[in-house]
Amino acid sequence: MNALSKVFDAYQQVGDLAKFYDDMMTNSGVLGRLALKFFWGLDSTAYEKFLTQAFAGIPKNFSGRLLEVPVGTGVLSLPIYRKLDGAEIFCVDLSDKMLDAAKIRATQLNLRDVTFIQGDVTSLPFADETFDLILSVNGFHVFPDKISAHAEVWRVLKRGGIFCGSVYVAGQNRCTDLFVEKFCQRHGFFSPPYETLASLKKFLSERYARVEVTNVKSFAGFVCVK
Repeated sequence: MNALSKVFDAYQQVGDLAKFYDDMMTNSGVLGRLALKFFWGLDSTAYEKFLTQAFAGIPKNFSGRLLEVPVGTGVLSLPIYRKLDGAEIFCVDLSDKMLDAAKIRATQLNLRDVTFIQGDVTSLPFADETFDLILSVNGFHVFPDKISAHAEVWRVLKRGGIFCGSVYVAGQNRCTDLFVEKFCQRHGFFSPPYETLASLKKFLSERYARVEVTNVKSFAGFVCVK
């Protein structure tokens, strides 16, 4: 089984267990809160800081064309899109089961200007410089071919556009790093290699005109302008 197939199978399973995944992503439910605190070091205060940095790059009253990759179940991003009147939003994910969960949530939230597409970030079905903003929340540590993923994001982002989101970075918390290596990576939820905080800032700064990188525990937030 190649790396991409392993990731696909892993997130198909997550799609079947969307309730627990959503509880962890939203710091809800006993198991979700325990998982966030024990494996990721995120108590309630740190979790709120993580959320803030993950979406810090979306301007208030944004009304352009936005791409999210991967969208997952949309549990974090779709409620935010309700506030973006006039924005044209495209959400891509490799897993059809994750997309199914996101589509259900979009219907529940009465979101109309959102298009869902099953696809691979390394081969996006869009023309060059299509998007004003590209969001990736906890996505790049999943992608097996990170270089190609970054190249595609760059290609479809407009000059002056924003690339923002969050990603796992190694070296901030030993417990988290062990969990990533022994569980997430082994089961296809994450794919090495992983950036450190310093290497992420260097990598992005070599490609974008302006870069801001922050971190909360083992998650880095980034806001880049092309």
